[in-house]
Amino acid sequence: MSLLSALDYLSVFIFALTGALAASRAQLDLVGFLFIASLTAVGGGTVRDLLLNRDTVFWIANPWYIGTACVAAALVFLTAHRLESRRRALDWFDAGALAVAVAAGVGVALALDQSPAVVLMMGMATGTFGGLMRDVVCNEVPMVLRQGELYLSAAFAGALSALAVVALTGATPPALLTCAAVTFLLRTGSLIFGWRLPVYRPRPPRS
Repeated sequence: MSLLSALDYLSVFIFALTGALAASRAQLDLVGFLFIASLTAVGGGTVRDLLLNRDTVFWIANPWYIGTACVAAALVFLTAHRLESRRRALDWFDAGALAVAVAAGVGVALALDQSPAVVLMMGMATGTFGGLMRDVVCNEVPMVLRQGELYLSAAFAGALSALAVVALTGATPPALLTCAAVTFLLRTGSLIFGWRLPVYRPRPPRS
């Protein structure tokens, strides 16, 4: 298995866990679990592959990705009731999925010799669109839009760090590991320490 395939499988599995946790919070049936988990798992990678005009979208070329998502969904369906806080578990699994998915998106774009700007965008798209779809379908405030939290900015920083490592070393594997580490560090820092970006505060017009 190639590094890119491994990253895709890992991101699919972890994102599927978050989708199933969201389904458990919405009290859906097993089919709902499978749908939300699969949508979350492959949403970002599908957007990536369509934008990059790859020959075949990754999960259509290899349906085992959907099978992986379904396994994750069934696992959560059977065990979610044991979690003390499904909201907290969702946040943490999502942080891990974000880190792996951004690295996967960056890796695919680099393998296709895309420009740095496209590499950045593909990393961010792969990391965020699945969770965005999950939250919209489940009628939740999308994590990517939570006020001031490091989410999209964490994905951007991770993708940028990968480009920096590639520019310095010319090696892709260390770049993808750095990307995942930076993304995860920033996202978990936001969850643990409350790291935030400045947000817009409206001011009354001057008289």
